[in-house]
Amino acid sequence: MSNGFLSQEEIDSLLNGGITANNETVSEENIEDLITDMDKDLLGEIGNISMGSASTALSQIINQPVNITTPVVSITTLKNLKKEFIIPNMVLEVEYTSGIIGRNVLVMKVTDSSVIANLMMGGDGKVNSTELTEIEISAVQEAMNQMIGSAATSMATMFAREVNISPPHSKIWNDDSEPLSDEITEDEPIVKVCFRMKIGTLVDSEIMQLLPVATAKKVVSIMLGTEEREENVSSAKHSVKITSNEEQKNINESFNDNIKQKEIERPMEKVEVHTAAFEPLDVTPIQSTSKNIDLILDVPLEISVVLGRTKKSIKEILNLGTGSLIELDKLAEEPVEILVNGKKVAYGEVVVVDENFGVRITNIVSNVDRVKSLKE
Repeated sequence: MSNGFLSQEEIDSLLNGGITANNETVSEENIEDLITDMDKDLLGEIGNISMGSASTALSQIINQPVNITTPVVSITTLKNLKKEFIIPNMVLEVEYTSGIIGRNVLVMKVTDSSVIANLMMGGDGKVNSTELTEIEISAVQEAMNQMIGSAATSMATMFAREVNISPPHSKIWNDDSEPLSDEITEDEPIVKVCFRMKIGTLVDSEIMQLLPVATAKKVVSIMLGTEEREENVSSAKHSVKITSNEEQKNINESFNDNIKQKEIERPMEKVEVHTAAFEPLDVTPIQSTSKNIDLILDVPLEISVVLGRTKKSIKEILNLGTGSLIELDKLAEEPVEILVNGKKVAYGEVVVVDENFGVRITNIVSNVDRVKSLKE
């Protein structure tokens, strides 16, 4: 203090609740101690497996090879993390509702999101604009939903329990003055799991997973098997408090008396053991199964006719409207396929019978081809 006025450092100290710059450094060191190195290794392995499933789901959506490398695990806060971010970012936040109780935040750069959106809409993935339209945002949100859902399924397999998540909440974070998460505070310690993501030759960037420390510790305890032991210990302690020593002695004596009484009432009986006897096999020939065909004569079968097939991208489907033409992979005079319960059995030609369409069978599929179709 000088001349009766507070210095800027003193004002900052008062605003921060008396925490000086040196104390803040110590606080960050204490944050690092919240998660051990073994916990980080375990979280990294869990992230590696779960995000591996997520990369497979993303690869199927965008029809491009996706590779997510081994993660790097560290602990920080949203306040410090914002200083490292290159905005804007796409943020997806979900809540674990069963199996694990906690939150999970997935962060991806908007530049990477625009590539994914372009690929999902039938493009080549080469984009120049960093602005996302409303339909592109919806496409990226769907991709991230599929990724986080696949990751949750993978975690359920690892934990040997059902893991459910709430409907994901996503947004574009383009202002570091806005909160990154609605539930995680700026100064709350969080675990950052950073992955290197490659999409073909189009993207070589980072994707980030953020977990509150409480959620991360919960995951570690489930994997180590300490969660159930802690619950059993607390349950045992609770049961000891209920009964006194005298009551416990009476319970034990009553239990032992019941055991002895049952042993007196039910003496051990002699058990006869002998070799099992079987009737001789009937050597008469088996009757023809054709006589049993009457048993299935009333079983309904679904018959369908395939005029042709085609493949369309999402972009082409979105452009369809009234009057649009869809070109099939068959010529006008080619025979159509006749399917029974989804299996091809014959070929035919389209005819008109009394102003109704019909199909005249022109060729029956051979037995060999029919057996091959059953194996497909």
